[in-house]
Amino acid sequence: MIEWLDFFSIYVMTSLEMLMGIWFFTEFLQKKCNSIYKILFAVFGMTVLVIFNLQGIWAFLVFILLLIVAGKLFYRADFLSAALYAVVTVEIMNLCFGLFNSLSYILCPMVFEKNPRIYGFIFEWAGNIFSLILAVLCYRVIQQCCACDETACQKCVFMILMPVLLIFLASEYINENVYGNTVTIEKEGMLFGASPYQMLLMQALGVASLFCIMFSYKKLAESFKREKEAELLEMQAHSLQQYVEEAKLRYEKTKSFRHDIKNHITVVKELLENQKMQAALQYVDGMEELTADISFPVSTNHPVLDILLGNKLGIAEENQIEVQCSLVVPYPCGISDIDFCIILGNALDNAISACDRVSSDKQKYIHVAGKVQGDFLLMEIENSYSGRRMSQRGTGLANIRASVEKYQGAMEIRTEGEKFVLSILIIIPQQSTSIPQQVR
Repeated sequence: MIEWLDFFSIYVMTSLEMLMGIWFFTEFLQKKCNSIYKILFAVFGMTVLVIFNLQGIWAFLVFILLLIVAGKLFYRADFLSAALYAVVTVEIMNLCFGLFNSLSYILCPMVFEKNPRIYGFIFEWAGNIFSLILAVLCYRVIQQCCACDETACQKCVFMILMPVLLIFLASEYINENVYGNTVTIEKEGMLFGASPYQMLLMQALGVASLFCIMFSYKKLAESFKREKEAELLEMQAHSLQQYVEEAKLRYEKTKSFRHDIKNHITVVKELLENQKMQAALQYVDGMEELTADISFPVSTNHPVLDILLGNKLGIAEENQIEVQCSLVVPYPCGISDIDFCIILGNALDNAISACDRVSSDKQKYIHVAGKVQGDFLLMEIENSYSGRRMSQRGTGLANIRASVEKYQGAMEIRTEGEKFVLSILIIIPQQSTSIPQQVR
């Protein structure tokens, strides 16, 4: 029976711990992986520990190292995030087994003398199973209540990693120096040189401290994310104010030009009647320069969008990107100018950035199209891109989605070869139903 118990403890339990560890490690990193690779990782990790006969803290350190390598190489996770969640994963396992070690040395003396062989066997099996179940519960609690986006708070990962490592080393010190491989129990049923009640309390406090640390990490991550989004929104609001001011300036110039147009026509007419053709042509050239200052390179029927699209697409043309725009929007519209600028500003910034990553020997283009059908505004921004996988969790796309959802709309992203398409549908508010339908 001893041989079977050793086989169970060394091979079966080590493999289960490795499998559970890599499973929840990928969950913490919010990555997806085929189950067969997780099983292979567990087998490989167990093999390394057995071959090198690693035990105690060295086994846990190798386990952490293997998780970090897997997170960095196979899941493309940030190093600090991979290190943090690797330590948390192994530490939870360590603390859960430590809890049952303390609990078993409280309960074991009560029944040990009746049948040491049977009760020793029961405590060994029950302890391993109980520890694994407790570890799963702890993993689930952290996953549901404390996990956050790994890219949200890179600034505070190091601050969190240090106390987590401290708890890990403290719990491992208890396991090595209090329990170890051989435990002496006095006749009264107490651990020699230590109180199991104190050890149980310290292990429980370790688990509670870990939960508090991870919950604080989540709150810090959310705080940094909100701060970053607020900064971006402030920049967008500032840009919008510039667009609005420029639109107002052009409107005033247009109004002034319309007021003076009769005088300009009278001057040109008199010059032509007096056969002063050269003077008339020079005057018309001057009028052409004047109209250039008040004309819009893009015409969407919406003055603020004309400024915004003219600015963004002008930047694209300067970067040798082919641009086309066939967007027509009713004005006034029930959709606020700020939301329009957030949607199209972020979309075009992403499109320009994607085109910049396309190799110079390939076509670079941005096509903006849109039309109103009934109470729906449909917009589509299509651009070339390098074909590499692009994140759909950026702050820009999140701001677009938030603005679209304010109008019960929807956003869709799709890729077709080396073409990236962002489709947006917005429901025009009811107060805008009187606006005539316009199509491109």
